[in-house]
Amino acid sequence: MRRIRTRSGRSAGVLAGLLVAAAALVAVATPAQAASLTQVASFGSNPGNLVMYAYRPDNLPSGAPAVVLLHGCAQDAAGYFANSGWRKYADQWRFAVIVPEQRSANNSSACFNWFETGDTSRGQGEALSIKQMVDHARSAYGTAANRVYVSGLSGGGAMSAAMLATYPDVFAAGSVIAGIPYRCATGMVNAFSCMSPGVDKTPAQWGDLVRAAHSGYTGARPRVAIWHGTADYTVMPANAVESRDQWTNVLGVSQTPTSTSALPGGTSLEVYGNDAVRLYRVSGMGHGTPVNPGSGVDQCGTAAAYFLNTICSTYRDALFFGLDGGGTPSPTPSPTVSPSPTVSPSSTVSPSPTVSPSPTGAPTCVTASNYAHVTAGRAYHSGGYAYANGSNQRMGLYNTFYTTALRQVGANHWTIGC
Repeated sequence: MRRIRTRSGRSAGVLAGLLVAAAALVAVATPAQAASLTQVASFGSNPGNLVMYAYRPDNLPSGAPAVVLLHGCAQDAAGYFANSGWRKYADQWRFAVIVPEQRSANNSSACFNWFETGDTSRGQGEALSIKQMVDHARSAYGTAANRVYVSGLSGGGAMSAAMLATYPDVFAAGSVIAGIPYRCATGMVNAFSCMSPGVDKTPAQWGDLVRAAHSGYTGARPRVAIWHGTADYTVMPANAVESRDQWTNVLGVSQTPTSTSALPGGTSLEVYGNDAVRLYRVSGMGHGTPVNPGSGVDQCGTAAAYFLNTICSTYRDALFFGLDGGGTPSPTPSPTVSPSPTVSPSSTVSPSPTVSPSPTGAPTCVTASNYAHVTAGRAYHSGGYAYANGSNQRMGLYNTFYTTALRQVGANHWTIGC
């Protein structure tokens, strides 16, 4: 473990366990477009001393969404943008990408200072610098104020949680990849124990930390997706469960999933509430961002150090954020998919649902894939998602890999859960 160094007022520490890119990043081919990732010289007072990069696809419409990407330690803006696959979907669905970059003067390992209260508090430090980048994009590029999202890896994932906690009035949703719950650490002294073995708190204790980040706020809270590899020994997988507890509590939903499903790349998905929180566990994956290189609609990214070839997390997050504009085709089944027990091997054949026998007068319960529910008339699909008839509750992606239990409570009226 390398020695941690500090400087006045801010940490320049090396969090050895959170160094996520020691090797050179692999570049990807540049699409035949004029748009490119460009540094923005001035975007505000920048109290966190960060660098701003932005990507605007050709013909970006007014009112387009914006996604903030936060790289991991020892990474930079250009490498994370290139390898994570976000450019593909920004070009396809026309949204802006904002990529903050850490300076070595702030942190010698280029980590965002997720463990420093001065950088993870509303109106201060790095958190405020990132918020100013969002404000600049809105005024300079015409991006929508109500369609801003954030995603990050490792130290960037922990910083993503900080942005969701401190600016719930700015971000509509976000994803935390191999990250840590907000305010697990309040300095370098306890940062390492947050990473490994992790810190155990009750959902209410975790939730209180988020609520205190913007005291008195009563507006809508952002939805959250959490990603973690089951073989991550840098940031232990226990952090994914603690993050799940934090955000389900903040969003007022149970810690018991409303649906579970098996996805490609050995990935399992748990959905909480009405798709308020998602927890993706990638079996056997270490520390990194899940990617799946290829030309398929649900494939993206470049396999490299800390960009791990499993599943395209960017595609799933883009749909979770609603960036597809309602025109997304269902994902193409992959040969590596581990289907759930109720899914037919054929993507073109509706699997037979499992129907729970019920006594006279009891509601009917049906467990099946979302595709089967729609085909059978229990649900409908819109914008790539399935919704229960009557209640209009969102069930997840419209395909054969998402399985949901639906309960009939009236004529053509179904609710999630039995």
